[in-house]
Amino acid sequence: MTPADLPLLSARALTKHYGPRLGCADVTFDLYEGEVLAVVGESGSGKSTLLSLLATELDPTAGSVGYRMRDGVTRNLFTLSEAERRFLLRTDWGFVRQDARDGLRMGVSAGGNVGERLMAVGARHYGKIRDTASDWLGRVEIDPSRIDDMPKSFSGGMRQRLQIARNLVTHPRLVFMDEPTSGLDVSVQARLLDLIRGLVSELGLAVIIVTHDLAVARLLSHRIMVMRQGRVIETGLTDQVLDDPREAYTQLLVSSVLAA
Repeated sequence: MTPADLPLLSARALTKHYGPRLGCADVTFDLYEGEVLAVVGESGSGKSTLLSLLATELDPTAGSVGYRMRDGVTRNLFTLSEAERRFLLRTDWGFVRQDARDGLRMGVSAGGNVGERLMAVGARHYGKIRDTASDWLGRVEIDPSRIDDMPKSFSGGMRQRLQIARNLVTHPRLVFMDEPTSGLDVSVQARLLDLIRGLVSELGLAVIIVTHDLAVARLLSHRIMVMRQGRVIETGLTDQVLDDPREAYTQLLVSSVLAA
């Protein structure tokens, strides 16, 4: 078995309590290179807590997350030093936030936002950094002539595309996405989803996407994990789960009886 046959990310019995309140409990799954996993559920289901745990933004109450590093060795993320975790977030991982303002440096130009990630992986030649940033702006459908404009002058959809360029320019192996189309107009959502799907496929990214929108999950993901009250209640291939859900709660989600 080669390293590529092993999971990229492995969660085992991942649990988080906020005092007496349960965030999530006993979440176990594997994610492989090139695979897109959607985590769905209504507000308060634990999906955002799970994403924060996987990205090491929260420490778990119990459980572990193994990540296969570039040297092929799988390490428990919660035993890494703070410097090692920050390095992963700057290089091997991307995190596309629900609000692009949380994922961008709003006081830095569009080109600077993309260039910062390149510098984190050792790029130092200003001309090459600028050329790569310009190329990536074009790839996410932002006019490269706006390379020196500030994100505050961009629309919500443009900011989200800039955030995607910033995250993907270093060719990360794993990308976390937290409701990436939430709050955008329907037409803007559709274009953004097409863009994300194309780039994920082209770059062979592993993605964990949290969403309450089952249409987003169907369009982007290979597998789906349904959460309720902090626990995973159903998981499987996306089309299989959405077309023939076993659990009554999933059936309600699919029929849109529950509010998102």
